This record gives sequence, C-alpha cells and structure tokens, in this order.
Amino acid sequence: MSLRKTKIIATLGPATERTEVIGALIGAGANVFRLNMSHAAHPWVRDVVSRVREEAASRGASVATLLDLQGPSIRTGDLAEKWSLPVGAAVEFRQESLAPAAEFSVTTNYDGLHEDISVGDVMLVDNGVIHFRVDRIELGRVFCQTLTEGLLGSRRHINLPGIRVNLPSLTEKDFHDIDLAAELALDYVAISFVRDAAHVAQLRAELTKRGCQARIVAKIEDQEAVKHITEIIRESDAVMVARGDLGIEVHVEELPAVQRQILREAARIGRKVIVATHMLESMIENPGPTRAEVTDVANAVFEQADAVMLSGETSVGHYPVKCIEVLDRIARRMEREPGARFASALDLGSERQATLGAAVQLAESNEDSHLMVFTKRGGIANDLAMFRPEHSSIFAFCPDHQVLRSLSLNRAVTALPLEFSGAPEDIIREAIGMLQERGFVKKGDRLVVLSEVLHTFDAEAILVRRV
Repeated sequence: MSLRKTKIIATLGPATERTEVIGALIGAGANVFRLNMSHAAHPWVRDVVSRVREEAASRGASVATLLDLQGPSIRTGDLAEKWSLPVGAAVEFRQESLAPAAEFSVTTNYDGLHEDISVGDVMLVDNGVIHFRVDRIELGRVFCQTLTEGLLGSRRHINLPGIRVNLPSLTEKDFHDIDLAAELALDYVAISFVRDAAHVAQLRAELTKRGCQARIVAKIEDQEAVKHITEIIRESDAVMVARGDLGIEVHVEELPAVQRQILREAARIGRKVIVATHMLESMIENPGPTRAEVTDVANAVFEQADAVMLSGETSVGHYPVKCIEVLDRIARRMEREPGARFASALDLGSERQATLGAAVQLAESNEDSHLMVFTKRGGIANDLAMFRPEHSSIFAFCPDHQVLRSLSLNRAVTALPLEFSGAPEDIIREAIGMLQERGFVKKGDRLVVLSEVLHTFDAEAILVRRV
C-alpha cells in the first residue's frame, strides 16, 4: 500500500462540523484539523475537538488539531450599510472614541494607526481589493484618497505593506484562546502576524506557563516576517506560508519566489513547512479544481512541503471531502517524481543527526526499504522527517497519543500506537506484524530500525530487518 508523504490540513467550519463529515474527511486522508479562532467560539471548539478525537480513535488514526490564533489584525469598524467608493473618494479612518470628520468615516480597532503610517503610504483594505493613499494625518485620524473603486463593508482587514506596526504579538483574545489550547491539550498553536523571533518566544513562554505541550506554527504573513525569516524558523516548530495576507504584502510576482525561499530555508534549518491559502479556492463552489490550482498544489508537493492546507474549501465549501480527495490524488502522483531536494543542504547540528541521515540514505538506497522508529517523545521521527526521504516511509511507534498526534504534521511519517513492554526483539516483531496487517509493508521489504527506548540499541545504532 503506497502511503502519501505530504500531509493535508483541513479547516473545520459550518460545512464540516458534523461527526459524519469529520469521519469522511479522515477517511479521505485529512491528517490535521485547523480551528480558526477568528471565527470559532470556545464551546464549539470543545465540541468539535471531541468529535475529531472520537472519529480518529474509531478508525485507528492519529489526527492532530491546530488552533490558529486570530492575532493582532487591524480591521475597520461596523458600517450601517456598505459603501460604494469611487476612485478619488475621501475616506477617514479614526479611533473609536472620535466623532466623524468626513462624509465617509469609519473606525478602526487599532488606536495607534496614525502613529505608524506616513503621508503617501498606501493602505490595502478587504484583502487588497480597495487601495487608499494617505493624504493627511491628525491625532487619532487618518485621511485617505481612494485609489481603486470598491465596495467597503464592516470589519474589513487592513494591510500596510512594508510598514512595521507597533501592535502586540498576542491580544487579550489570544491569551484566552491559548488557555483553551492548554485545557484541551491541542497539538499545534499557530501564531498570526508574527514579525520576529521574539513573538514566537513569547507564545512558547505562555504555553509553557500553562503546561501546554502544543508545538508552534509561525505564520509568515508580511514583509517584516520575511526579513526575519531565519530567526523565526529557528524559534518555531513549523512555519506556514500564509499566502493570503503575504500575497497582499509583497508584489504578486514575488510571492512564488518568497514561498520557495521559505521552504528552502526551513529545509536547511530542519523545520516543518505548511503551504496555505487558495490551494483549491474554486472548489468552494465547484466540484473540480482549475488546472492552475492543480499545478499550484503540485508545485508545493514538488518543493516537498510537509503539508498543504485548505481553508474555506473545507470550512464553508460545498465539496469538502472531494477537496481532500483531490489533494490526495495530486500529492500521490507528484511524489512519484523527483522533488526539489532542498533538504540536501540540511545543516546537521550533531553526530546523532548525521547518524540519522545515514539511516535515511540506507533506506533510500533500496526502493523496498522503509524506516521504523521506536520513540517516546517523537524526536527521532521528527529528525528523520527533516531529511525528506523520497520513497521511504517513516513508521513511528510510540505509546503516547499526544506525541503520535504531533507527528501527524511531519512529512512521510506514519505514527502508530504501541506499548513498549517485553523483550526488544518481541516489540520489533509486533511492530512489523502491525505494518503487515495494515498493508504498509510486504514480505521481503527491508526495514531500517532506530530507537531511543529499546535497550538492545540506541539512536546511534542502526538495525536492518527483513519483513
């Protein structure tokens, strides 16, 4: 049985919150479920996480949960009705405490806006649909001229390309959502609008304070993050190429190059990478993808991303299960081709990692070889995945279900529960039997075995077993 190496993240929402749909998504190949805290309420998250874990357990699958913090986004306030703005229209953006001083006047949720921008700067509103040029600044007020006509509604996102804003890295809402992540022992927490490594370090400190073992995903969404990409990657457990806001913050022709830069640097340092946003956007409404979307997904798989992510396609779309099936088919086909091999430049930080690299080379030297790992904390499996094996699967056995779930985001890793009781050789035989029973390996396959827990050998030793 051929196993897909690229993992699939599905965002849950109104279209996919029911138990039977969650089960169908797992059956179709979803590995991680994202909970978008820009829209999700805590009672809903508690209910849906319970359903995810029940459905995963019933299928014998390890499925992770990712809580995506809203972060310090700048948004416009409420409007009684949408404005149709022509080119040249004068629009005021003001603090909530101030009265309107223009015909078109809207509040923002960020009181420091007037301090961070300058006359002549361009503000992009509603995912870059409407452009405004700053003409005049007063205390608590920013007066702009509309550069592109458009329809402005309530609570629209504001982007300030190339401008460093003095927003906090975490908001009060984020702190409450981090409490929820700790309460539910969620597996990953994504930090939005991260601008430097200190922001990631702050989130890690907050998780540690709450005894939460969740790994951190840093979302790369603006030019400031790209400037500090190396430090951010080093501080994080994974990074997300969040192409929605990032595609607004950088010139559109630069986006593919920035995506490749992030993937290459993450591969060099040895961190997981998620490629997200607009992967199958047309399938929100349509039963099939565009040819351009197929090529886009294939490119992320070629670049050997650990995971590709769906947002509206599965949260509110009409064909959520079909979207997972499409990603699965594209990934499986592209994984039969040579990849970008950015991991060939991986910086080996220790002799242990060099030994693991040798184990991967040994497995990759034979098409019928795979890697089998026995781990308590997931470290060996995580490190092996950094080498991005092209044809060998990594089978990670562990008794800790939270560790198993965390490995669901690692490229090429299939995590399986196993208690480490009995003689080491008996444990190895039991693990091989599980792989055969599930159709993951066949008679004659070669398994390269590593362990940090079995007493007959350690991470510096490599055993080879035939099935």
